[in-house]
Amino acid sequence: MASAIKDQLTESMKDAMRAKDKPRLGVIRLALSELKRVEVDERIELEDERVLVILDKMLKQRKDSFTQFTDAGRIDLADQEAFEIIVLKDFMPASLSEEEIVKLIDDAIQQTGAASMKEMGKVMGILKPQMQGRADMAEVSKVIKSRLS
Repeated sequence: MASAIKDQLTESMKDAMRAKDKPRLGVIRLALSELKRVEVDERIELEDERVLVILDKMLKQRKDSFTQFTDAGRIDLADQEAFEIIVLKDFMPASLSEEEIVKLIDDAIQQTGAASMKEMGKVMGILKPQMQGRADMAEVSKVIKSRLS
C-alpha cells in the first residue's frame, strides 16, 4: 500500500515547481530524496507510518540545527532551518494537545499495568505508534517518568 503522505509530498513538489517557489521546492525534494533513499536501501515501499518516522527525524535534525545556529549567532542559517521546519510540518499530522497526551499516557500506563520506571519501555511501546509525529517524544518521556516515579 502506497503512502498518502508521500503522494502529498509529490503533489506539493509539482505545485512548488509550477509556482516557481524554489525554497519550498528544495525542502520538499530533500524530503522525497530521503524517502527514496530508505526505499532503495531497504528494497521496500514506504507506508505512512514509516514516512512519519522519517519526517519526524528530519524535523528533529532541523530543530537541533536551528538551536545550534542560533547559539552560534548564525541567524541566516537558523532562518533557513526554521523555514525547513515550517515546510516539513505541513506534511505532519496535527499535534496532540497537552490534555490528549496526558490521557494517552494514563491509558497506556493503565493498559500495561506499569508501576515503576522498569516498565517504561512497555508504556513507550504502546504510545510511540499513536504519537509518532504528533508529539515530542522527549517531552512524553518526561511525563511518563513523572507518572511512574
